[in-house]
Amino acid sequence: MTRRRTILACAAAGLTVIALTAQPAAARPAPTASVKLLALNDFHGNLEPPSGSSGRAINENGETVEAGGAAYVAAHLKRLRDRHTLTVAQGDLIGATPLISAAYHDEPSVQFLGDIGVTASAVGNHEFDEGYRELLRIQHGGCHPEDGCSPEGKWRGAKFDYLSANVLKKRGHWKRPLLKPWTIRHVNGVRVGFIGVVTKTTPSIVTAEGIKGLEFQDEVEAANRAARELKRRNVRAMVLLVHEGDQVNAGQRPDACGVVPGAGSRIAEQADPEIDVVLSGHTHQQYVCSVEDPKGQPRLFSSGSSFGRVITEVNLKVNRRTGDIVRSSLRGDNHVVTRDVPPDPKTERFVQTWKDRVADIANRPIGTITADITRAPSPSGETALGDLIADAQLAAMRDLGAQVALMNPGGVRTDLTYAASGAEGDGVVTYGEAFAVQPFNNVMGVVSLTGAQLDALLEQQWTDAGEKILQPSANLNFTIDRASPAGDRVSAITVDGTPIDPAATYKVAANNFLLGGGDGFTVFTEGTDQVLGPIDLDAFVAYFQAQGTLAPPPLNRISGQ
Repeated sequence: MTRRRTILACAAAGLTVIALTAQPAAARPAPTASVKLLALNDFHGNLEPPSGSSGRAINENGETVEAGGAAYVAAHLKRLRDRHTLTVAQGDLIGATPLISAAYHDEPSVQFLGDIGVTASAVGNHEFDEGYRELLRIQHGGCHPEDGCSPEGKWRGAKFDYLSANVLKKRGHWKRPLLKPWTIRHVNGVRVGFIGVVTKTTPSIVTAEGIKGLEFQDEVEAANRAARELKRRNVRAMVLLVHEGDQVNAGQRPDACGVVPGAGSRIAEQADPEIDVVLSGHTHQQYVCSVEDPKGQPRLFSSGSSFGRVITEVNLKVNRRTGDIVRSSLRGDNHVVTRDVPPDPKTERFVQTWKDRVADIANRPIGTITADITRAPSPSGETALGDLIADAQLAAMRDLGAQVALMNPGGVRTDLTYAASGAEGDGVVTYGEAFAVQPFNNVMGVVSLTGAQLDALLEQQWTDAGEKILQPSANLNFTIDRASPAGDRVSAITVDGTPIDPAATYKVAANNFLLGGGDGFTVFTEGTDQVLGPIDLDAFVAYFQAQGTLAPPPLNRISGQ
């Protein structure tokens, strides 16, 4: 039979006939697999809907709406998720958390995040708030070494992998990653590699003792090393989860890209070209951008606000032949976690359980206030609440020789509001509210500094990263002049009304974050004769209980502007 008759016979038999002029296989579009990523960053244990400005977000229409809360996060995730979805995070999921989570060392928040499907997360700087050993316990399980098991029983560990490619533990002459640097997930028949890094500035913004023996490497260097390891394992689709980011223009809508290029952009632009997506955090901003990688190819770069107010959705396609992400397929979308949808019932019950467990602690009155005591700064940068905390710290450390006290402004996390205070009436301050102001559980300490060192310390309120005005106790006064050159902006320093003597020694109280050189105040590390005292929150509570009623102190400790 001739070839023509063969083809006709096959056609007559109802069989599929492939024309001899068909396109060669290599010319056809490669088959692809659809994948969806849903991401959270900087959740900070906000199981309950956050209040005030922390519970508001700018939506796609430029409107300010109420946002956040675990039950609403769960509801929105269910709406967005499909069967080819991976849920990830970019760090600061815990630490600096509300009492409902912090009272149990953030086990409730980590349990919630595992329950909603988070599969991998970069560590954030706040994951180190209680030290790296506590982070390892959160990852791997076991009861707290001092407080024991929570009401839930023995902690089983996180259901997701914490990733920290740039955090190394020194062991003799060797260095090993503290946690997994990367992990691989299988979805829709393809493999996706996730790399995690945390801001390399972590040593300057967490308590030094908690990270002793750790090395925080450059984020790009570590990410590139992890990318090479993934490539050796034939993984070509790569996502970088980075706890670092950029600032944005005020009032920006969630999908805009009005970033002020900074540390986040540097990482997103310089990381290995094999990395296709960079999901960021740390700065609590919202943006969806496209940047060029070192080979000039577009790469998605995004961040999703904080406190569970935004979920970042990334849709992409993976080439099934090469295993790589098709860059042209990348689509990012930030979704505001609005509260106009029915909350997830299971999560509501979960949150209520922990709320009931912590209620007795949270609702205990500790004192009263006569008016709002806030973080609103004077022209010099002084705040009423910062002053009040410094006074409380000095009172707590007097018996250990303290003469003055200084408080870092970043450690004051919320205001004390007269009308909103206390379950028992206006002006009543509860333990839960005090905790919200100072949630870090820092230890108080006293060090000896010379007058010259105290002067040098106050000059460190200005760095290349910006300004951080230390809040002084009532008996410490000084004048600032921002128009003068950096390093020569502080003058007229007095203690108890007497000008300081550069050669004399002064006992200065501060929390162990500052004493370890946090926020760039490295002069504190030059102090001698260090002694430690109570937890900063305990000092704050004791001051309230001793004073009974407190009024906003006058803002007259720092002069100038």
